[in-house]
Amino acid sequence: MELSREAIIDKTHYGINIYAYVLSECYPGKTVLSLRGRDCGLTQNPFNEDKETLSVKIVNNLAVHSDTELQDFKGDAFDFAQLHFQTNNEMELWTKINEALHLRLELPEQKTQNWWEIPDDTWRPECSFYPKPVRNVFPSKVLRLHEIFDLITGDTYKEMTQKLRAMSDPKEKRKFKANNFDYVTFSGTFKKRADSELITHSSLLTIDFDHLNNQSQLKEKLLTDAYFDTEMLFTSPSGDGLKWIVRIDLNQCSHNDYFNAIANYILKTYNIKVDASGKDCSRACFLVHDPDAFLHQRHHKL
Repeated sequence: MELSREAIIDKTHYGINIYAYVLSECYPGKTVLSLRGRDCGLTQNPFNEDKETLSVKIVNNLAVHSDTELQDFKGDAFDFAQLHFQTNNEMELWTKINEALHLRLELPEQKTQNWWEIPDDTWRPECSFYPKPVRNVFPSKVLRLHEIFDLITGDTYKEMTQKLRAMSDPKEKRKFKANNFDYVTFSGTFKKRADSELITHSSLLTIDFDHLNNQSQLKEKLLTDAYFDTEMLFTSPSGDGLKWIVRIDLNQCSHNDYFNAIANYILKTYNIKVDASGKDCSRACFLVHDPDAFLHQRHHKL
């Protein structure tokens, strides 16, 4: 059976088992729910100071909850799971429920369209965001490009970027960057930062240009490139490089094949050799301060 909201409801007794799992994680060794008919009565609420104020019952074939003290604390099993797993991404939430409760539901096949067939007002690429340091490989939320752009052009990373660029020792700079900058995976959302843990590909690919002598000239050329639209472009942490985010069509070839093809295109067109270490789709991209960053207008209105 394929992973879906309906399949999860069917496999978890209308969602009751989701409540039971979350509550058992919060109160191990305790009897957390006792279903009588379609009502579980009152039990402890981990989101209300562990008070015995949580009401769980089945309404219209779906388990729902409320709290006798908190008027606004109400919702269904998926809302309750969202509080526990701390994710706003629907597919990511379903995947975590599927794994935690061992439901053995199959992940749906990833479906893609040719990028030119996707209307600009419906293509909303999503990326995973990871709080510093870089050794943290578990994302905390999902961001769209305009949200990442706002972080880069705002003051969030201004002080840290200035400190990094003031350093002269390469080893010191690498260590500082790894420990003090949040990062994203532009190529999609992940359960964990690893190619094998991809949830949904964003149809985006990142090209790194390092140690440029003609940074401003290359920036202008990339923004007017005859073949690729620039979705986002900003200065790298070092200050002498660029991060070029472009759109790809996974129906044509794989992420890695696309990377190799674009790398060859850049070498022939701009006489610049691209570092092959950036070809992984789970490649981390540090977020820095660049008030002059570029974002394609199609993303500003999202």
